[in-house]
Amino acid sequence: MKIETLKKRLNKNRSMTTITMRLPEDVVEDLKRVAPLLGFSGYQPLARAYIGQGLRADLERLENDTVSALVETLKHHGVSDEVLQEALSEVIYD
Repeated sequence: MKIETLKKRLNKNRSMTTITMRLPEDVVEDLKRVAPLLGFSGYQPLARAYIGQGLRADLERLENDTVSALVETLKHHGVSDEVLQEALSEVIYD
């Protein structure tokens, strides 16, 4: 995830939207029980944290899959490993 995107995600004043989600009662009870043990003010912030963690992991995996596919395609078209490494380091460290 890019630094700019991560900074936006960490902003506590991001706008929120209300959703309705059906969860099994035992899951909600477990969330309520675990939330204070993990330092959360309630089960909803914990649920948001869990969703965010899973979403970030999936986004990272999907972005890496796309980059890997692009690198393989560029190699197939004759772009050297040296050029690819230089380009990737510019993307990662800029």
